[in-house]
Amino acid sequence: MAKSIEDKLVVGISSSALFDLSESDKVFREHGEDKYREYQRENIDNTLQIGVAFPFIKRVLHLNNIFDELQPVEVVLLSKNDPETGLRVFRSIKKYELTITRAAFTTGKSPYQYIPAFNISLFLSKNPNDVLKAIEAGYPAGTVMPSKIEDDSDPELRIAFDFDGVIADDESETIYKETKDIEAFNKHEMKNVHLPHKPGPLGNLFRKLAFIQKLELKKELQDKSYRRRIRTAIITARGAPSHERVVTTLSDWGVSADETFFLDGIKKHNILEIFKPHIFFDDQLDHLKSVAGNVPMVHIPFGIANKPSS
Repeated sequence: MAKSIEDKLVVGISSSALFDLSESDKVFREHGEDKYREYQRENIDNTLQIGVAFPFIKRVLHLNNIFDELQPVEVVLLSKNDPETGLRVFRSIKKYELTITRAAFTTGKSPYQYIPAFNISLFLSKNPNDVLKAIEAGYPAGTVMPSKIEDDSDPELRIAFDFDGVIADDESETIYKETKDIEAFNKHEMKNVHLPHKPGPLGNLFRKLAFIQKLELKKELQDKSYRRRIRTAIITARGAPSHERVVTTLSDWGVSADETFFLDGIKKHNILEIFKPHIFFDDQLDHLKSVAGNVPMVHIPFGIANKPSS
């Protein structure tokens, strides 16, 4: 029996994060809503090009083909369009054979308030204002940053996370930002090494991915030819000794990453160019850089890292 939406890993996504709507947006900006509607009607059967988050979404949905009975994931379209102008998006979804059936069309209003109604663990949008509103309301959201779009036939889904302010809360980041002293930060972390962090905005997403990975391990034991699809990485600026609290936190939650990097000053893009994630989440904009510009990045505007210095 398929799981109800309350039990699933649910991703909410805007049209512009899933597809390239730059041409449509240009028509709207330059000619207004009426011309935009006319343009969408005239191009309703012209399939949209894929957007930055498309390779991630495609692989997330493929997990349902592996666990056919459970159907552990769902993707919901959250759009500022109305249903009429959203027809082209749904026809493109059908053309790409994406199994997206649920949607919210809010006709110009930000759709973020419907995140809890769909039990969404991650909302992806290219609109930073919508994302900021969601984060301020306590919902899990991120802004999809511009990048080169590369998709291939490899079914593996690689997801990379920063730790502080993303998987975990920003308690420790606050210490560092307020003191500007790495020794004070390390001292605080060693003093609290036995205390797990509270979850950050994507803590629930990480846990649900870990649950699906456990399903994969079980499947692998039953079928030696099975190749696991999900591979996760934590890429954090922390180094020793503050790394211990990361381990404490993940152990307390009963989860782990496939690869964990404590960089202590090394540039994150050095790791990202090798790991090649289909999506990377970080709360600090200056960490969202890739030498080749080909890593899909998502900014999580959460906590102390996104507050201006006093």
